Amino acid sequence: MSSLPRISCVILCHNYGRYLDRAITSCLEQKRGDFVLHEVIVIDDGSSDETESVCLRHKGNDKVKVIRRNQQGFGQTLTDAFLVSTGDWVAPLDADDWFHPSKLRTCAEAMTGEALFIEHWEHVVGSDGELMLHEPHPGGNTSTLLVQREAGLSLLPASNEIFFHALREAGRGVAIRDPLTFYRVHPRSMTDRRTPGISQDYRASVCIALSDRLRVMDGNPPAWADGRRLRRIAWHFRALASGHRVESAMQRGKRLTAMLHIPGMLTGTLRARDPLTPWLRSLSSTIVGRPLVRLTTGQERQADS
Repeated sequence: MSSLPRISCVILCHNYGRYLDRAITSCLEQKRGDFVLHEVIVIDDGSSDETESVCLRHKGNDKVKVIRRNQQGFGQTLTDAFLVSTGDWVAPLDADDWFHPSKLRTCAEAMTGEALFIEHWEHVVGSDGELMLHEPHPGGNTSTLLVQREAGLSLLPASNEIFFHALREAGRGVAIRDPLTFYRVHPRSMTDRRTPGISQDYRASVCIALSDRLRVMDGNPPAWADGRRLRRIAWHFRALASGHRVESAMQRGKRLTAMLHIPGMLTGTLRARDPLTPWLRSLSSTIVGRPLVRLTTGQERQADS
């Protein structure tokens, strides 16, 4: 039996068949390192395009497994990535993105000590795969994470990859500045960053759901955090939710509404014992009447975290 970490690459796909082959190949063609590529799982979430035929091209590869089912949505597909995989670590991948050949080798070097969560930077590319930004971009989204599977299971069901950020806030995360994923921006990307406030409202709802989950876990803490730490992390995500709501209101031109969320953000920040800098930035934004986040136009991209 190998003592090297076994990594499950799990590809989340709904009608991204035109991109899927590159995603699968990027997992199979990883450079060798101190890890075992345990499996590559494609979860086809009710696709009606060429996804099935693309999967058939890899039918003869024992490493590739395909799960086809009726559409259940992103959250359930992300949850299933942890339920159906059997490796020590899970590397989720949106089917329209792909991994750098050195991703698993580089991340495996960080799978030591207390690490349960690894995140790294990314290259932002267009629908044709050409670079849109010359400089690497911070990650935090689905395709830039690796999560120790047992720790990930403790946070299920997950509606979004933000749920696993709780492991980072518990002091069990490692950040790598290498851009190890190619994040594709195209007209059919799942996240709407062009309509004012939509992305921020969504992230606020995810943060609230995660905060509520952590409070429930307080009664029976997981191995990676005690009750006190869970409560502080829950307040951290409450503060984040308020910050997203401030930004949403500012993008919609509702300055008074934004001001109403400032006290909640401050309360969460203080209870979490977080730095005041994000709160001060949001306060400044509402005072000067200028949103912190510029809406995307198809030529730029904001972080998911």
